[in-house]
Amino acid sequence: MAAPIDPSGFGSIDPAPSAKQGSIEDHRSVLLDAGLPLFTRFRSLFALRNTGGVDAVAALCEAFSDNSALLRHEVAYVLGQMQDSSAIACLSSVLSNLDEHVMVRHEAAEALGAIGNPSVRGLLQKHTKDHSVEVSESCLVALDLLDWLESDRLEYA
Repeated sequence: MAAPIDPSGFGSIDPAPSAKQGSIEDHRSVLLDAGLPLFTRFRSLFALRNTGGVDAVAALCEAFSDNSALLRHEVAYVLGQMQDSSAIACLSSVLSNLDEHVMVRHEAAEALGAIGNPSVRGLLQKHTKDHSVEVSESCLVALDLLDWLESDRLEYA
């Protein structure tokens, strides 16, 4: 029987357990090493997320230059989980890059909504008319999330 996977402190069960040892620079180096298996790189990705802070966000944002759309998608996802406003410029750039994979752009939109900073409202509204339905619908979801986060309501109808 396999050992149970501990859920992250972010309310999710990650596709790889977080690496337990290492500095932000160590995890950055592993994350950016395209010669390593994705599982190993994901372990560093989740370690950076769990560490948090501006330096971890900066290291994660560097991974948007990777060839793997799956890795870039996961980077956008964890940046949304982190809810750190220092990721806004990077995620905005990813969302606005029409050459980026739709899966990555949609996740960047949702991450921007999760961060909850009203400064992204205009960008999200612009992309509700995106040529990709996945991106446009994700922007609508992100805008709804912004509205919910700005409201005093405990439940959103």
